[in-house]
Amino acid sequence: MQQSFVANRRFFDDRNFPRGFTRSGRFTLAEGNLLEKHGFAMQQLEQGAREPVNEEEQRFILVCRGEAEASSAFEKTWLKYKQRLNEKRKFHTVFGKKRIADGADDFSYVETDTD
Repeated sequence: MQQSFVANRRFFDDRNFPRGFTRSGRFTLAEGNLLEKHGFAMQQLEQGAREPVNEEEQRFILVCRGEAEASSAFEKTWLKYKQRLNEKRKFHTVFGKKRIADGADDFSYVETDTD
């Protein structure tokens, strides 16, 4: 039986994770290493650019299609990666509110529309 998720190159996503997976703060060290080492093979399987070589890879494709629950580290990590791509990054700022004086001692904060 052939080994699963063998990739001929490392996987990086500089657009979404320019500092790498492990330094992004969104993946554990093990998950980041798994993505870097096997992510290219997982991406090819999901996109149909590569045929599965064994049952583990066939199951991975089913999980990607939503036809099976993720159970292996490969499946869970890939789904987590895909979820992180779809998340909107929250932007925090200290300039989101404006202070307005209504009276000598009465200060209230008014929400400003930042969109």
